[in-house]
Amino acid sequence: MDSKIKVGIIGGGQLGMMMLQEANFDIASYTVLESSSDCPASPYCQNLIIGSLNDANAIEQLAAVSDVLTWEIEHINVDALIQLEAQGKNIIPKPLVLKMIQDKGAQKLFFQANNIPTAPFELVDSTMLAAVDFSKFPQNKIVVKTRTGGYDGKGVSICNKSDVQNGIIPFEGSVLLEQFVEDVLELAVIVAVDQHGNKSSFPSIEMYFNAQSNLVEFLYSPAQIAIDVEIKAREIAESVIQAFQSPGLFAVELFLTRSGEILVNEIAPRPHNSGHHTIEGCVTSQFAQLNRILLGQELGNSTLKQPSAMLNIVGPENLIGGYQLENEDMWKQQTDVFIHMYGKTESRPNRKLGHVTVIADTFEKLIERAEYVKENMTIIPS
Repeated sequence: MDSKIKVGIIGGGQLGMMMLQEANFDIASYTVLESSSDCPASPYCQNLIIGSLNDANAIEQLAAVSDVLTWEIEHINVDALIQLEAQGKNIIPKPLVLKMIQDKGAQKLFFQANNIPTAPFELVDSTMLAAVDFSKFPQNKIVVKTRTGGYDGKGVSICNKSDVQNGIIPFEGSVLLEQFVEDVLELAVIVAVDQHGNKSSFPSIEMYFNAQSNLVEFLYSPAQIAIDVEIKAREIAESVIQAFQSPGLFAVELFLTRSGEILVNEIAPRPHNSGHHTIEGCVTSQFAQLNRILLGQELGNSTLKQPSAMLNIVGPENLIGGYQLENEDMWKQQTDVFIHMYGKTESRPNRKLGHVTVIADTFEKLIERAEYVKENMTIIPS
């Protein structure tokens, strides 16, 4: 009789792939639900169920062969998970956490109800903007977000206040209006919670985004912030996750304002792009940490071993179709550069194709080396 813990993962993208690359196959087996057989996770899992991530029957099929379920993407049938949890299935994080996070408006209301600092906001239908009290938005710009369905920078737009007042926004239906906070430093703190409620957070991460795609372009850890700000950022991140009362791995995105205020922006209840550097940079990576949580183990050591940076490898604007990383063999021979390609079959503009981690003994050397990699690493047609 197989005594291994059976783990089910909803979604077989790059996050699922990297989770499986750090899995403990001695004590666990893994089944992945994904709509395509050539997904990045497929070479690494023991079993693959082909089906829609929104198909309740497919999720129930996965649950039937799993002791514990998790996900690597938010856009799934959470109502099916709520029903399965009511029937006794162990699901990490708790489905009600995902239900709330799927709605950016509900997420903001949760922050407000639990006294979590966040930027002022208004929830409104796109056809009723005239009823909004715009005095709470003193800047000339307003951030407009779709409440549901956004991902990878999509569903977010920074708009002129006058346009919004005149009903001109890029989204229809229920939207979140949020105060635009100028000149913020964007940070992330990844918090892990085991099945007994014990917490551990990774050192703060400093993030920089592409102005066009709104995707993380470059990040490094440790963030170059004062020690008291580091402590405060981790305290705020852990406090909001404590309010969830759920095991799991959570990425808390933060704004550090010019006045030193720390605001919670959004939360991802899964491994996150901001934590990819932990594979080489930390004693325990975010993916190994999630595996430990799912298997009921104690949390691993989340200490940063050395300064680490990450750059996303994305499809160029002028390429749709087959691709390759130029000089990939040369890059793989470097001892301070680590290439992670996701095995996606085709490139599309701004599509995440992989990432690269850079490590160094000092922060100054890290930035110099990361800038060189950023300027010289290129995706070309295959």
